[in-house]
Amino acid sequence: MEITKAILLCLNLLMVLRSTESVVPQQEVVDVNNILVTMGATNWRFNGDTCNLDLISEVPTLTQEANASIGCDCNSSNNSDCHVVRITMKFYSLPGVLSPELMKLPYLKSIDFAYNYLNGTIPPEWGMTQLQEISVLGNRLTGKIPPELGNIITLTKLRVNDNNFSGPIPDFIQNWRQLTRLEMVGSGLEGPIPSNISLLEDLTDLRISDMAGSMQRFPPLNNASGLIRLVLRNCNISGELPAYVWMFRELEMLQDILACTKDIKCPRYGCPLHVNSGGDDMKVKEINEDVVYEGDANVDGVASRLYISNRNWGLSSTGDFMDDNIFQNTRYIATSTNLSSSVYATARLSPLSLVYFAHCLENGEYDVKLHFAELQFTNDTTYRSLGRRIFDIYIQGQLVKKNFNIEDESHGIGNPVVVPFNASVTNNILEIRFYWAGKGTTRFPRRGVYGPLVSAVSVEPYFKTCTAGGKKKKIAYVGISVGASCFVLLVLAIIWWKCLLKHNKRKDKDYQGMELRTISFSLTQLKSATHNFSAANKIGEGGFGPVYKGTLSDGTVVAVKQLSSESRQGNREFLNEVGVISCLQHPNLVKLHGCCIDADHLMLVYEYLENNSLSNALFGLNHSELMLDWPTRFKICVGIARGLAFLHEESRLKIVHRDIKATNVLLDKYLNPKIADFGLARLNEDDQTHVCTRVAGTIGYMAPEYALWGFLSDKADVYSFGVLALEIVSGKNNTSYIPRDNCICLLDWACQLQKSKNYEELFDEKLGSKIDKEEAMIMVKVALLCTNGSPSIRPQMSEIVSMLEGRTCVPDIDPEASGYTDDLRFKAMRDFREDKYNNKNSQTHHANSVHTDTLSLSSCDHSEMEPIDTR
Repeated sequence: MEITKAILLCLNLLMVLRSTESVVPQQEVVDVNNILVTMGATNWRFNGDTCNLDLISEVPTLTQEANASIGCDCNSSNNSDCHVVRITMKFYSLPGVLSPELMKLPYLKSIDFAYNYLNGTIPPEWGMTQLQEISVLGNRLTGKIPPELGNIITLTKLRVNDNNFSGPIPDFIQNWRQLTRLEMVGSGLEGPIPSNISLLEDLTDLRISDMAGSMQRFPPLNNASGLIRLVLRNCNISGELPAYVWMFRELEMLQDILACTKDIKCPRYGCPLHVNSGGDDMKVKEINEDVVYEGDANVDGVASRLYISNRNWGLSSTGDFMDDNIFQNTRYIATSTNLSSSVYATARLSPLSLVYFAHCLENGEYDVKLHFAELQFTNDTTYRSLGRRIFDIYIQGQLVKKNFNIEDESHGIGNPVVVPFNASVTNNILEIRFYWAGKGTTRFPRRGVYGPLVSAVSVEPYFKTCTAGGKKKKIAYVGISVGASCFVLLVLAIIWWKCLLKHNKRKDKDYQGMELRTISFSLTQLKSATHNFSAANKIGEGGFGPVYKGTLSDGTVVAVKQLSSESRQGNREFLNEVGVISCLQHPNLVKLHGCCIDADHLMLVYEYLENNSLSNALFGLNHSELMLDWPTRFKICVGIARGLAFLHEESRLKIVHRDIKATNVLLDKYLNPKIADFGLARLNEDDQTHVCTRVAGTIGYMAPEYALWGFLSDKADVYSFGVLALEIVSGKNNTSYIPRDNCICLLDWACQLQKSKNYEELFDEKLGSKIDKEEAMIMVKVALLCTNGSPSIRPQMSEIVSMLEGRTCVPDIDPEASGYTDDLRFKAMRDFREDKYNNKNSQTHHANSVHTDTLSLSSCDHSEMEPIDTR
């Protein structure tokens, strides 16, 4: 009896001792907790007794998909121990790094650390594990994929999407013979795709995108006959698709899309179009009127594939969102509660291509404004902020904006931005297409978030007369008496002819067939906006008179240029300038809101640019308050080039600016450049070059053929742009900076450095190591090409844009053979410095001194040649 009691006591004691032991070995518990701390998951603690994660402090849950869990296997060993086989920590924006201590967990099979904020590299120690599944997608990981990972021959799934890795896709993927799923979408890895991918015969899901590198053929996937999903976008793949692709019976294909409608009858023709994308009908207060934006919120489901409004417009959407497990999609509208009172509160989405089309439009030139605001990403330090939406914009079939990123364009999440374009309608149809070319992320803040997004579309004609829904013109004329029409036309023709004789004027060829549309302001409106043109509102003095800051009744801030009575610009010149500027709409041109003609008062109303001129930012006394970093400078240079390319080549009216310099480039609140004063000279389409009897420009920026002989072409602007590009990269003013070695000016010094290829001496020392030397080198080479003494060697502005954006190479041009100090390019500068020196010594009166900014080679008043100041 006593022996039995002793045995029972021993058994109870053993049970008590066993209950104090962890189900999971204590060392594994310690290792798991160390891994969590390294990743920044300090709110959890692994409990080895229950094989669960205990929450020790509250954690904000960003999504229902958030998952923090541990998986254990109690049958993996001969004893009664349980072992950790899975660790999942996803959707928690963890700020730490990946832990090398995973190697200490010999039974670990799966890790999922997706959608966090992890940084650093993948530890090479992971190569010592027996992992089967690795998911680190949606983080900020960098570096190369360590070659040690090639040792994990047990790997079946690898997902490294949406990170910042570097280096090529590793050749050792051939070791992962059991791999069924490989995802490298937007990972940062470079091509080409290794040819030994053909050894991965068990692949069912392969996704690779956004790879830099050389062109390659379609990867050999003929052995992966079980493929279900295949994504190869932006991988520099050329050539034909191999025939075996169509033999993959399990591969998912896009369904047929609806065909576009044809042969639309137009009983009526109209002009304006305003659509509130994804929203309801909304009245929007614009500068001088209330405009109704027609909503398309009810266009959903199957109708979102193709919809035609009864008001002569429609939309078409193609494709299907990936990875959302909904093949008949209805998620085509995004909403925001932060912008509930505007057209930016909603937006329409598309998985591939979104087209807005207007039919039955009157033919002519139109001002197209596209409204955007990014509504689906966040501006914080969570995984939701890692999303990148990139798409292309086409108007009338022409690519007008490549790799458009709403967040970059609007400088933030949820910020509204309007992008204007010109469109020419010749067949009564306007087509605006937003196209996703496969770039950007596809899984932030959740799977299936990508593709084009637009908040609103507005289209207005540049011409005055518009039937605005009236019947077709030939029908409208039926009810008019032929005799009365002839009589009226005859009277009008006689009056018109007499007016021409009286004023001795002829119509400019540029305006033939054009009707200019300009908003007219009353003098009372502008007096109220500028507080009766008070001195406190005066922000500058332009060549034609003072400039005032004003606020219109609707809150729009404008710059009002009041033409002085001393200006030689009469009504005709004034109207010409208004007509030219109002017809030329471009993101990199100063926008003209309208004008005022009231007796002797002539005024222009421009958009107000908050950050003054580029000259002030680069050279001004207070330029330290507006420090331009290198990305901003490069963006400014490209923007100026695009603006000039539009003036020279893209607009219907071909314009030569004549006076491109830093003071004539203004900066908006986002430091986007806008060219001012582009109405001084016009280059006719029929006469690409001509000789001017009056030369107006600025010493140091004028092309030699223009300054010396008055020979004007668009290449004169190219020359000036080259000088300005040197100023941007160097931070030095071409006219006031006097370099060493007997150089006349900044350009002269750059030409000297071109001989030795020592371009880095030009780089602005204020930028330090933060300058992108490759981009800066391209800018300097482009600048020197633009300032070549021969106009024929200088490129067109569209070619310059292509060079700056890296789409074409900058051609190598040998330095000109003549001595640089004797170069005609610097003759005006030498004469200017000599005159200035002589005038200073003789103490000539200021009225007879040479103006430091403007050069005139005619008897015209010097005020004509000052830039239009819109600040």
